[in-house]
This record gives sequence, C-alpha cells and structure tokens, in this order.
Amino acid sequence: MEKEYQDIFNEIQDTFGKSKLQPSQYSALALAYIGEETIVSRDPEVLLKADKAILPGVGSFGQAMENLHRYNLVPVIKDMVKNNTPFLGICLGLQLLFEGSDESQGVEGLHVLDGQILRIPDQSGLKIPHIGWNSLHLQNDGRLFAGLEENPYVYFVHSYYLKAADEQIVKATTQYSTTIHASVESGNTFACQFHPEKSGTVGLSILKNFAKLQGGNA
Repeated sequence: MEKEYQDIFNEIQDTFGKSKLQPSQYSALALAYIGEETIVSRDPEVLLKADKAILPGVGSFGQAMENLHRYNLVPVIKDMVKNNTPFLGICLGLQLLFEGSDESQGVEGLHVLDGQILRIPDQSGLKIPHIGWNSLHLQNDGRLFAGLEENPYVYFVHSYYLKAADEQIVKATTQYSTTIHASVESGNTFACQFHPEKSGTVGLSILKNFAKLQGGNA
C-alpha cells in the first residue's frame, strides 16, 4: 500500500508541481486516500461545525499567527479545543498550539498547551533544518499510535522543536541533536511535529486513528 500511496503523490506533484501543493492539500489527499471526507476552509462557521479539524502549516511562526488573527481563527481554534473537538496540529500546526517560539520572539502562540518552541541546537554532522526520516520512541499510550509497533519511522521537516512543560502529554519523542517532543496529546487535542501525511503507511495509520476519534472523549 505504501508504494501505491507514494505513486499517487508523485502523480499529483508531476501534474501540479510541488510548489503549488499547500500543506492542507497534502493532508486532505492523505485523508481522502483512507476514505475520509474533508473540507479545506478558513471559514469560522464551517470549522465550528466540523466533527474534527487539522491545523497544518509551513513557514514562520510569526507569519502564521498573524494569519490566524487576520482570519479571526484564534478564538475559533480555542473554542474547538474547549469543546473537546478532536484537533490535530501538524508541523508548524503543533508549534502554534504552544506559548511561543524562538523563531518569532515576542509573538504569542495560541497557548492552548504549555511549552516552548526552541531552535534545534547546532551539532557537528547534523544539518538544520532537519529533513528526513527518524524513528519515534512511543510513550504514555498515545491514541494516535494505537496498533503501531515501537520505533516507527516518520518524516520530518523543521528547524525548531517542542519542549513541552508537561512530560505526561508527550506521546512520542525522537533524537536529532537533542530530545524532541515529536507528538503530544491532551484531551482531544493532538499534535505531531512530523508529517503523517508524508510518512507512508505509518502516517496513514496515524491519520486513521485520528479519524476514529469522537468528540467528548478525553
């Protein structure tokens, strides 16, 4: 299945070009592949009616927060989290859920979870940004990872990493110059620093587990 899945993405990229595919489109395509209906929207009314939501993202922390404020999505996201709607932040989407980032000092994040986004420390022989496949150490019984074997490989693209204030919400870590909190779960709020939509069959399993969640299950 992984080869077929990758073939689909290669065909799409050949047709439209990698630069024209937005992060939300990658996620929507992966969800469509596993049979889930998706709507890509920034309309607050549409989002508040959704049974689940994904916040993807690439680019800078500061610019992303500016866009969330511009489209009045900050209170929408906070309401969804408060209402226990299953919510998944991916890559920059994870980082935005926390207090702030070294990338855009002075810019307040959504702060629905406690923790800071720090720059990956320089280390000889390691390139930053971190681009590529790393294995995960699974811990604390994360629901996104149900049914997966220990040390699954997933795909990362990032220069900054999460240091969560509460270790109990950390469901997966990886090592790249330092210990990176790669996935968190608090109530029905989930986040992954890696890209499940680009992580082959492991990523599809993670998205399937997210799709199974019901609102109100803490």
